[in-house]
Amino acid sequence: MNPITGIVITLNEETRIGDCIDSLKTVCDEVIVVDSLSQDDTARVAQGKGATVLLQTYLGDGPQKAFGVPHARHDWILALDADERLDDDAILAIRHLSLDNPSVAYSFRRRNFCGNHWIKAAGFYPDEVVRLYNRTTSGYLPKKAHSSVEAPKVESTDAHIRHFTYENLSHWIQRIDQLSTRDAWAMKEKGVSPSVFRPTLHAMSAMVRKLVLKGGLLQGSDGLTVAMTTAFHAYMKYAKLNELHENERQP
Repeated sequence: MNPITGIVITLNEETRIGDCIDSLKTVCDEVIVVDSLSQDDTARVAQGKGATVLLQTYLGDGPQKAFGVPHARHDWILALDADERLDDDAILAIRHLSLDNPSVAYSFRRRNFCGNHWIKAAGFYPDEVVRLYNRTTSGYLPKKAHSSVEAPKVESTDAHIRHFTYENLSHWIQRIDQLSTRDAWAMKEKGVSPSVFRPTLHAMSAMVRKLVLKGGLLQGSDGLTVAMTTAFHAYMKYAKLNELHENERQP
């Protein structure tokens, strides 16, 4: 197997970054943490785990994830978020990859958790994401929100990443608040104009997509929870975009 560099972006992740680095080190001989000037001990914990820490003001999702790539010793990059861990089957799958074709990137199935509860409803599983790629042919798109890896070819490993998305339902709501703020900022940076109609229209569209197209209506309380939180997120990011524009117009 060719050597791999693991890359993580962080902001105030002192309680989770250590386990993430430990997970990456099962298959990587180098780990780089790109930290968005955390106000906690994220950088110190990461350095204590043997990671190289690069400090960089947040550039947006895609640019931030791409920032550490030129600093890597290896062409093969394994990108995880601080709240993600490789499952045993992913570790085994990666160790058995030859990685002899730089045009191929590899995807994994995410198991998203709220506390100890694995949520499978309304598109939360298999939640296929590309995480292993070769920087000579592939990389994260320069999108400032919800970026993804673009590659000539993607192969699924059918292996899993555990994603400890939310500590509990209260944390889920807090994350929606944080992420909708980030998304509104990214849209404004992109030049998206305000609209009194978009918050409601996007919330309704998200609700229909999760309940009907993703089957949440038939998946019990998890299906309804995913649908309602997704709709709330959609509404708030466009409402916050309107707020950003309104604040900018204030004298």
